[in-house]
Amino acid sequence: MTDQAVRPRVFYGWFVVAAAFAVTFVGFGCAYTFSTFVEALQREFGASRGSVSLVFSLAGFLYFGLGVVSGPLADRFGSRPLAVIGMLLTGLGFVAASAARSLVEVYSAYGLGVGLGVGLAYVPAVGAVQRWFVRSRGFASGLAVSGIGVGTLVMPPLAALLIGELGWRGAYFALGAIAAAIGGGLALLIENDPRGCGLAPDGDPPASVALSPCAEGATIGTAIRSAQFISLYAACLICAFGVFVPFVHLVPFARDLGIAPPVAVLLLGVIGVGSTMGRFFLGGLADRMGREKSLLMMFAGMALALSIWAVSGNLSLLVAFAFIFGVFYGGWVAVLPAVVMDYFGGRNVSGLIGILYTSVAFGTLIGPAAAGFAFDLNHSYTLPILASAAANIVAALIVIVTSRISVKPPLT
Repeated sequence: MTDQAVRPRVFYGWFVVAAAFAVTFVGFGCAYTFSTFVEALQREFGASRGSVSLVFSLAGFLYFGLGVVSGPLADRFGSRPLAVIGMLLTGLGFVAASAARSLVEVYSAYGLGVGLGVGLAYVPAVGAVQRWFVRSRGFASGLAVSGIGVGTLVMPPLAALLIGELGWRGAYFALGAIAAAIGGGLALLIENDPRGCGLAPDGDPPASVALSPCAEGATIGTAIRSAQFISLYAACLICAFGVFVPFVHLVPFARDLGIAPPVAVLLLGVIGVGSTMGRFFLGGLADRMGREKSLLMMFAGMALALSIWAVSGNLSLLVAFAFIFGVFYGGWVAVLPAVVMDYFGGRNVSGLIGILYTSVAFGTLIGPAAAGFAFDLNHSYTLPILASAAANIVAALIVIVTSRISVKPPLT
């Protein structure tokens, strides 16, 4: 029997990519509807914009910070059970939030439910994709996380429609059902490692399994003490203070300019369009031009976009900001896991991605809430937006320093 006869017609790695796409689409797509709910939550609970923004910040802290736990668990026990449980918890969090009687209950239900759920699912799903590809890793990673971009395009307008028809409580209940059914169901397709299926990365002949790099890699201790990891951590920490501010405050910003609610919500969809394009095209471009150089480009691009937002006084500039920001934000999310795999190998890739994402967790916890409280004090977003742009410039400078460090941890 020839090798061609025994090889599957469709490489299973692409099913893993599709499952990770579904997890990111449902998890982040639902989470990034939050800006659509800000006004309704303010009215319902008589709350300030800063205190409502803290709901998203707490959830974001958990779904990025929990990777430090879910990543190593996925390396040890497999990604599928964590992803399935995570999607079910996400659905439960939305359903519980729909019944909240105070803002504190929203903090608990949305923050803990959605935060823990996405945190359990995201890093294991994305980490699994890294093991299935070598030559096309940037493209595959970009395709997997493009679910975030498509979710940002589709879910906020859907949430606005649901709020109009069902109220904010009914909308949260419906989003919870979608997260549990679609996300939990498709997460069952995730497989942790091609070697467990008798396959090799990139769909190469199974005879090359023994040579697969998936078993190679630096230990977690060696990796986190390396200059590369420390620099990446610092860059992502500083960048994250500003990256998630638009997902909470762009719709209220547009509403303050007098833009109608349905149009304001569509700005999140524009971020989604740009993000999808960035993840799809810039992920593949990074495979050709170098993923480390591409990461620098993403930080610089986000700084440029945020600078446009700072001077936006009309819908046209806001659309331009949303699209440009989406492109480079999407590219950042796509390239970062592949850079970790390039630096440290595949043995502990999920664990290392999870540890790295704790930096994003701290930035997410502080950035959107701080922007909201700054607005409450000054009735202006100018200062937090400019601070967000400056943070990305600093992150780009850190990446430049990282690129000049030639010694990498040994892959054992």
